[in-house]
Amino acid sequence: MSQVKAYGQTITLEDYRVKWLSRFVYSSYFEMIIAFVILVNAVALALLTMPEVQNPVRSACEEYDRIALYIYSAELALRIISYGKKPWMFFRQGWNIFDFLIVFLSPLFAGQTVILRLLRLLRLIRIFRFLPEVRVLTTSIIRSLPPLLSMGFLIFLALFIYGMAGVYLFGLEIPEHWGSITRALTTLFILLTLENFPVYLEEAVAVSSWALPFYLSYIFIIVFTILNVLIGVVLHAMDQAREENKQRIDRIKELDEIVDSFDDITEDGKVTFGELENLKDLLRKLERKMIDDEK
Repeated sequence: MSQVKAYGQTITLEDYRVKWLSRFVYSSYFEMIIAFVILVNAVALALLTMPEVQNPVRSACEEYDRIALYIYSAELALRIISYGKKPWMFFRQGWNIFDFLIVFLSPLFAGQTVILRLLRLLRLIRIFRFLPEVRVLTTSIIRSLPPLLSMGFLIFLALFIYGMAGVYLFGLEIPEHWGSITRALTTLFILLTLENFPVYLEEAVAVSSWALPFYLSYIFIIVFTILNVLIGVVLHAMDQAREENKQRIDRIKELDEIVDSFDDITEDGKVTFGELENLKDLLRKLERKMIDDEK
């Protein structure tokens, strides 16, 4: 099996794949062309939102959007064909499924303007496939989902408690902000950004002596503490994802080194004792590193 480098990682080409076509769709030139098409497509979609843009520029942008869809379809077809006798293996990767759905669904919703515009917009997300750092970010977000759900429930519970307390304390005197639980929660969500905090505090202090401890405790407990913990969970998951990505890259480099050493050994058709010892040392080094990573 051969290997190619694409999307910031090394991809192994299985025996069933069409090698020359796989190398073509994973080549840097092909990636740059598709990325360029996506970026120009983004500019065209932006121009279509400007009322002052008239024909022939508007017509050219709409025509380019159709041409871009044809290019995306051709790219998708080439990538599927590159899987040879097992085209279904293409759908084992999440990004491939996303690309297929975005491109395949566009013609189906041609008559529905809003959905078609959203699909056009989603096509631009395909540019992330060419950015290796986005893969790290995506991994970190997925990994942080379980603790984020727990933190989300905790934040909602705290907001509900503060919302009910706000209704009891200020509901009669300030009904536009605290008249019901829905209005109270809306006010609390706005206060998460600290927007108009002095205004809310001033009007509450005028009607209740509990306003100052209520607002200050909310700011320090919810805004400063819990939200910072929430950010910390995401940053921790991102650090872990980056470390794993670094370890994966190091393993790939070591494997490449072993492959190069093996090629050097077999190039002249003769194998010396020193060359075998050097190859064994590289294998032992890789084995120790894999054991350490598992720990």
